[in-house]
Amino acid sequence: MTLLSYDPEITGLLVVDPYNDFISEGGKIWPRIQGVAEANNCVKHMEQILKAARESKLRVFFAMHHRYREGDYESWKYIAPIQKLAWQRKTFEYGTWGGQFRAEFVPVAGETVASEHWCSSGFANTDLDNQLKRQGIHRLIVIGLIAHTCIEATVRFAAELGYDVTVVKDAVADYSEEMMHAALEINMPNYASAIVTTNEILKAISSARQTMAAAE
Repeated sequence: MTLLSYDPEITGLLVVDPYNDFISEGGKIWPRIQGVAEANNCVKHMEQILKAARESKLRVFFAMHHRYREGDYESWKYIAPIQKLAWQRKTFEYGTWGGQFRAEFVPVAGETVASEHWCSSGFANTDLDNQLKRQGIHRLIVIGLIAHTCIEATVRFAAELGYDVTVVKDAVADYSEEMMHAALEINMPNYASAIVTTNEILKAISSARQTMAAAE
């Protein structure tokens, strides 16, 4: 395996869609991903990676899905199937618990929340690319939801824009193991430079922190 190295000057952690509706008991989508998410300890791993990134002074970015508001899509001529489902279910409804960050993932001072994406890619029609470039970031560690939709679409778009991307495979989840396999084993290897475990990324982040401390 290629040696993982993450210079804090150019590396950012990108957390995708840590809403209550996705990853909290009682969330609208949680029952659909619970089996996969619990099997690979997705939420715990997301927490560990976020904590490590903050301790290592990696800059943290959040790519959040559009939160449903009354009137959404009503004037649109074309609506993608995934958007129709969000409209029908009022997923991540603005002003509700389901549309809030899960408590462990609430951004802290200095972290960047990009403008909300309407479909799947955290980059499409948002300011994420501009926010990253303004802060000198061109390597990304990606975690969050859902593997075959928002994670895959964001990783593909990042590659198109020239970013070097690492996906943490046990810090993402999906509706089934089949979907996880398609995303992580078939599709994303074409776009992500590395697809690794939480243990591997934590060791790499720790190593970067130690190197930085030794240089001070």
